[in-house]
Amino acid sequence: MKKYTVGVVGATGMVGQRFVTLLENHSWFQLTVVAASARSAGKSYEEAVGPRWAMTTPIPEEAKSLVVLDALADRETIASSVDFIFCAVDMKKEEIRALEESYAKLECPVISNNSAHRWTPDVPMVIPEVNPEHLQVIQAQKSRLGTRRGFIAVKSNCSIQSYAPALHPLRRFGITQVLVCTYQAISGAGKTFTTWPEMVDNVIPYIGGEEEKSEQEPLKVWGTVEHGQIVPAAAPSITAQCLRVPVSDGHTAAVFVSFREKPSVEEIKTVWKNFQGRAQELALPSAPKQFLHYFEENDRPQAKLDRDLEGGMAVSLGRLRPDTQYDYKFVGLSHNTLRGAAGGGVLLAELLCAEGYILPR
Repeated sequence: MKKYTVGVVGATGMVGQRFVTLLENHSWFQLTVVAASARSAGKSYEEAVGPRWAMTTPIPEEAKSLVVLDALADRETIASSVDFIFCAVDMKKEEIRALEESYAKLECPVISNNSAHRWTPDVPMVIPEVNPEHLQVIQAQKSRLGTRRGFIAVKSNCSIQSYAPALHPLRRFGITQVLVCTYQAISGAGKTFTTWPEMVDNVIPYIGGEEEKSEQEPLKVWGTVEHGQIVPAAAPSITAQCLRVPVSDGHTAAVFVSFREKPSVEEIKTVWKNFQGRAQELALPSAPKQFLHYFEENDRPQAKLDRDLEGGMAVSLGRLRPDTQYDYKFVGLSHNTLRGAAGGGVLLAELLCAEGYILPR
């Protein structure tokens, strides 16, 4: 199989670094381009990242000597030299929207980790196991942009990966209300304990914009495609509280849920165990074999022990039990820079390639 050539735009940031590590030895994708801001352009990737390299593994050899291009000034060069790009830039939302659309209009598909286009009605926001059918909206987006192969697809916020996938197969029981409290790792802010020492022995009860995303994004994921747009679901009602906690990687969620037709605890566990999505059906390279993994132990899941389950792409669940205010409560955990960010982006790209939305040039 001929490998797809891939660029990472925003390659020097934490999520960009994660993309670079995930593309090392990928069976379908070959990293050929890295791009960042003008201040990094012209340097080797190793030099541009320097001491900011935040991954636990070394910079991949294939990436070290790549010359960093300017994500803005070199757009035409980048777009014409790769099959698609991953985008994980740190810019204002309106600038990101313009940047991603400019790449799409240069006939380069964009798989975005950014939030800027999540609420654009004809941009699919996809968790591959949950709503792969939303990819069909891409044709309408291409018509709007006037493109032949260029489009934008985005992944959802990292926080919802710890609970929306677990709730998804339970929607058959008629979910009416959800309350979720998320406990989010510092890597979600692009930080380590070295760069953010104030987080040691600390909890911050606010993450800008995160509660709105946590309440609203699942509704788009569970929406329907109508007349070339994604119409968000009207239910269930979701309320969220999001806290930053002193954990390096792994977002935990405490979830409370009520149903119209209340299932038993065993029914819920069976649904979780048997759930398979399109990513598993297609046996995509990054797809976990067991997407939803339930722990019977009372003290699991734990971020330190369980965030790397199935290469950090599984969602870990535990502590399912009846609640006094809602029908049930449980705890979910996902790796926020793998399943929740770059890993989810790579899996989405694999899905787009497997379904024929991205073809090699």
